[in-house]
Amino acid sequence: MTHDRTPEACDLLIEAGWVVPVVPHGVVLEDHAVAVRNGEIVAVLPTREARARFNAAETVSRPDAALIPGLVNAHTHNPMTLLRGIADDLPLMEWLQGHIWPVEGAVMGPEFIEDGITLAIAEMLRGGTTCANENYFFPDVQAAVYKQHGFRARVGLPVIDFPTAWAKTSEEYFERAGEVHDQWRDDPLVATTFAPHAPYTVSDENFERIRMLSDQLDIPVHLHTHETAHEVSESHAKLGQRPIARLDRLGLINDRLIAVHMTQLTDAEIALCAQRGVSVVHCPESNLKLASGFCPVGKLVKAGVNVAIGTDGCASNNDLDMFGETRTAALLAKAVAEDASAFDAATALHAATLGGARALGFEGKIGSIEPGKQADLVCVDLGQIETQPLHHVVSQLIYATGRHHVSDVWIAGRAKLRERMLVDMDAAALVANARQWRERIAAIRLT
Repeated sequence: MTHDRTPEACDLLIEAGWVVPVVPHGVVLEDHAVAVRNGEIVAVLPTREARARFNAAETVSRPDAALIPGLVNAHTHNPMTLLRGIADDLPLMEWLQGHIWPVEGAVMGPEFIEDGITLAIAEMLRGGTTCANENYFFPDVQAAVYKQHGFRARVGLPVIDFPTAWAKTSEEYFERAGEVHDQWRDDPLVATTFAPHAPYTVSDENFERIRMLSDQLDIPVHLHTHETAHEVSESHAKLGQRPIARLDRLGLINDRLIAVHMTQLTDAEIALCAQRGVSVVHCPESNLKLASGFCPVGKLVKAGVNVAIGTDGCASNNDLDMFGETRTAALLAKAVAEDASAFDAATALHAATLGGARALGFEGKIGSIEPGKQADLVCVDLGQIETQPLHHVVSQLIYATGRHHVSDVWIAGRAKLRERMLVDMDAAALVANARQWRERIAAIRLT
């Protein structure tokens, strides 16, 4: 006796030559499909079964593509896309104090934030990034721009011990942080973090207040720390403590801490981060370019620390290419560890997806292709010359694929890139606007 089964309705069925779900680790599912309903993944199953089970409003078939979770850029300063290339080949403090901060002081404002982030969103979508952990000023404007473009983000609430265009006093930084957090606390795409700049620019008093509010509001703390040897030695000379010891004294070494850079670490500090559940964001290309040092990623992974990948900002990278960043991370980790198996391809992909999601507190929503998660998905064309022959999908994604192989992107099930074309952004207008900012910034630097 046979039973007719009425197909289930779904909004979108994506059929791919390979689905790389990230969970289980290192698994590749050949000839599989992902069904999406109301922005959420409802099933991952063989393509033949998917066609029988679902009646999809739209079917996208990519037999030469790998479908992966959207990449998570776990540390970036996206308005700084407009400062791409203005001060290169300089060490961190000279770059920051002599060039970046003076230009920022002249251009900082809502228009700069909006235009820089809009340009960054387009670049990230074309490179398969669907979520960013933002760290900059005017978080109210940032959040509105990310929301307008349907892009997923955690937006940093800045705290720094000197006046800026965003706030003049510590009290004002915290007041404005509270206002922005309250406005976005229930949004499905945009959330907040505290973003104290660095140990050398934030007082004990402000760190203690951040820790208290982070606990109360249950939001992460996103912090540059142990970025350079100079930072660590200066802290020891002035305070008698390395920055991590100081942060531990202030109660900040915990599972809400997103610690960025971390190039100067002892084995004891690595063990402490593992014990407390700290997430480390590795930004290898920025660290290489500024000669800041090497994050010991292999040791962190072995110790059980959650590792994520970030590009940093375009003024110190100079791109938002998460495929390139993840490849650099994997290769550099091997050289630093003197171990070719350190940070293998599957582990690197995990860091760029679920590791980033976990750092941001988004692991229940994104980072892997599992039923119940948001449909933040990316198709990568593996049928091109540069990815042939295809012996191992995950290795090819990390070691051979470029961002130009990204064909399609969805965020919460909504198409953002279709066959390399931005769906709802005007590429020519973005380029024209970036050029007028170049002229404005050049004029500022001449005065």
